Amino acid sequence: MLPDTVHKLPREERFAYARLLAYMARIDNELTIDEMAMFEQRLGTALLSPDQRELIRDALRNPPTLEDCLAELSGEAGRLALRDSVMMAAADGNVDEDERDALEDISEHLGLREDAVDQLLQWTVRGYQWMKEGYDILDNLEE
Repeated sequence: MLPDTVHKLPREERFAYARLLAYMARIDNELTIDEMAMFEQRLGTALLSPDQRELIRDALRNPPTLEDCLAELSGEAGRLALRDSVMMAAADGNVDEDERDALEDISEHLGLREDAVDQLLQWTVRGYQWMKEGYDILDNLEE
């Protein structure tokens, strides 16, 4: 799990963060096992109440609009949500056009640099490569 600051955000910001992740998980109208695993991991860092977690899981079944998600996101919560949205979009090994457009819309809403999504995608790819190297090491530890 990433060392993180999501749990330090105010409750309303953590909820807005989680709603955006639910939106991203369902942007292509399917939810892969890899996306669900990433979603659950990131949801765990948000430390939401049981009632809020239920509302977020309902958002997986009935995703909010991107505009609704963005209305309550800014600052650190928004940047963390964008970072984790990039990881969710890449979790299945492919960032499709709809995902890329949404990521760019989020970045624009937050007033970030033009290359923010590209930087986060490159970081994510490096992270997934690092994780794969770890699995390769584990596979070769036996004599």
